[in-house]
Amino acid sequence: MEKSIGADRESITVMGNPKKPEGDAGRIMLGRMNESHASLTAWAISLLGIDCRDSVLDIGCGGGAALSAMSAEITEGHLTGVDYSDVSVSLSAETNARDIASGKTEIIKASVDSLPFADGTFDKIISVESFYFWQSPARDLCEVSRVLKKGGRAAIALDVYTHDGMSASSRESVKKYGLYAPTAFEFEDMMRRAEFGEVRLYTEPDSDRIVVLGIK
Repeated sequence: MEKSIGADRESITVMGNPKKPEGDAGRIMLGRMNESHASLTAWAISLLGIDCRDSVLDIGCGGGAALSAMSAEITEGHLTGVDYSDVSVSLSAETNARDIASGKTEIIKASVDSLPFADGTFDKIISVESFYFWQSPARDLCEVSRVLKKGGRAAIALDVYTHDGMSASSRESVKKYGLYAPTAFEFEDMMRRAEFGEVRLYTEPDSDRIVVLGIK
């Protein structure tokens, strides 16, 4: 979730609709998120253990920054981004225009609840800051697991999860934007029910960030 700085930034976030970015405000918001989520994205990518030949899926690709960041590591593989927002699909395509032209990357309008891919399509899957808005998180994680290869890795990265030391500002964001922010225990339980054989939880002291890594 983008941290609001000043009334104007906050109003753009509200008008842009974090759940499903729309309009000019949505494009501005996504552009800012490309920058503000850079360190969280890099952290999640580092935990995936990407191989240069991997086929990688980004769920809720937003402004396309995660796809662009992973492109440097994917020299022989393929990248796919999906998002159910027209604005996100458009901006992500602009951000990754060169890789799309070369055939290395494709952006598809689709939702996590019905991914248009065969079972076991991807080696790695990432989702940065979109899990908050999944309609049926436990069921949707089963769909993520379905399209992941055996032995593959899926990383869910969030700026906010529920825990005892959760900051007041994060609690306010959860309430204001209607975010679904599970506890670490709830995350692990959902991942295991989605048939991830191993689940690793990565958190930081004095931070509300979390990366949940599922290995199928």
